[in-house]
Amino acid sequence: MIIHVVKSGDTLYSIARRYGVSVSRLRADNGLTESQTLVVGQALIVTLPSQVYTVRAGDTLASIGRRYGVSVLELVQNNPELIQNMTIQPGQQLTVSFQGGKIRTVSTKGYAYPHIRRDVLQRALPYLTYLAVFTYGFTESGRLIPADDAALIREAYRWNAAPILVFSSLDETGGFSTDRASRLFSDPQLQTTVLNALAQTMREKGYVGVDMDFEYIAPADAQGYQDFLRRAVEVMRPQGFTVSADLAPKTSAGQQGLLYEAHDYPAIGSIVDRVLLMTYEWGYTYGPPMAVAPLNQVRDVVRYAVSEIPPAKIFMGVPNYGYDWTLPYEQGVSRAENIGNQGAVLRAARYGAEIGFDETARSPYFEYYAGGRKHVVWFEDVRSVQGKLELSDEYGLLGVAYWNIMRPFNANWAFLAARYAINKVV
Repeated sequence: MIIHVVKSGDTLYSIARRYGVSVSRLRADNGLTESQTLVVGQALIVTLPSQVYTVRAGDTLASIGRRYGVSVLELVQNNPELIQNMTIQPGQQLTVSFQGGKIRTVSTKGYAYPHIRRDVLQRALPYLTYLAVFTYGFTESGRLIPADDAALIREAYRWNAAPILVFSSLDETGGFSTDRASRLFSDPQLQTTVLNALAQTMREKGYVGVDMDFEYIAPADAQGYQDFLRRAVEVMRPQGFTVSADLAPKTSAGQQGLLYEAHDYPAIGSIVDRVLLMTYEWGYTYGPPMAVAPLNQVRDVVRYAVSEIPPAKIFMGVPNYGYDWTLPYEQGVSRAENIGNQGAVLRAARYGAEIGFDETARSPYFEYYAGGRKHVVWFEDVRSVQGKLELSDEYGLLGVAYWNIMRPFNANWAFLAARYAINKVV
């Protein structure tokens, strides 16, 4: 696998010739349209096969897999065109393996809202261990506020991705409710009602676990939250369900702030089966322009986390988005536009921008002018993904979790296929 950074004069055809790969594969791996213009500074993943098989009459994916000792799913991961059409034809060339082989086996998780585009969901699922459906909430009386999740669960099982129910304190307005969470943590009867309803829903719908996403918890409720997680484990584990929790990105035990104080890393890590480090949103909607997940900052969080929680329990968060800020930035006034990673490159092409790369943050960015105003965009590309996955490898983490998979990010899935064996649990 090679990461090629586009230089002036490069074309897809010249890059394909240089590395001996097909233009169609370059397009597919990088999510490029046929009419898309390359951008100076744009990072492209070039996957290099070590074994290629030419389909013959009578072959099936299963028979090819048996010949080379790989699963049908691994063939699909290596040849993403099969996701939409599993029928193979004589003469078709399939990548069986990539140069360099697999570094290690990782677990992956992707968060999705029910309204995700079906093609975007299907493109991601072969590379996911878990699909986390966002989100279930609860009313004051303990009635669940459900998600329209049937289609997502069905697709998850089709690709052997285990569905996880995300449970949070989001109220009917769609915001995290500190007060509602506090009520839950202090009311044993409400906990019983909610946990029994969750377990029943999970059995009926085919979920394998629950992901507790409680954010902005009052510091006074820290112990109550831990006690609630213990009760959740007592209810869920005997029924075969796992319990995980999402943690704010702390760098020390005493970190101040409503987002951090009730997230006690060693206590929560000892209770639940897995945790997610929400290592993103340094650059955010109302904040000043900067990388969403600067690697130097992410590293500080991971370093602290592994000092308190076994690395094999930890998912490190990876953002699948960026932001476009209109300058000058004004605190309390400016609002950045959320933008997809592939969409960011299209925007750079549209405005003739050149993409730069911050080596400290390990993140791409660019500037452009529109309507007489200067803009700056920070986003993720295959270079930033590489940095984050290598950090996960360095610390021996369970794997990475994507917030979220609502937008396409083909280069990320191509990188995973070339470098990692994806753990599948269903």
